[in-house]
Amino acid sequence: MLEVSDFKHYRINHSTQFVDKKARQNHINGIENFWDQAKRHMRKFNGIPKGHFELYLKECEWRFNTPNTKQQLTILKQMVKGKF
Repeated sequence: MLEVSDFKHYRINHSTQFVDKKARQNHINGIENFWDQAKRHMRKFNGIPKGHFELYLKECEWRFNTPNTKQQLTILKQMVKGKF
């Protein structure tokens, strides 16, 4: 385990452990897919202020969990109207 700041990084042996079924943790491929999409999205901004990184990451999370553009628009409209 590698500890950096407030984060803990665990190494996974892909040949023996893809999913920790006891802890019900996420499948590693899903996490790698999310980070790939998040990095690709954030690269467009040519740098993100450190103080706003969490907000940009939350946007990436929302886009990842709501991949349908029409659904995103519907949710945003509901938020503006205060119905979400």
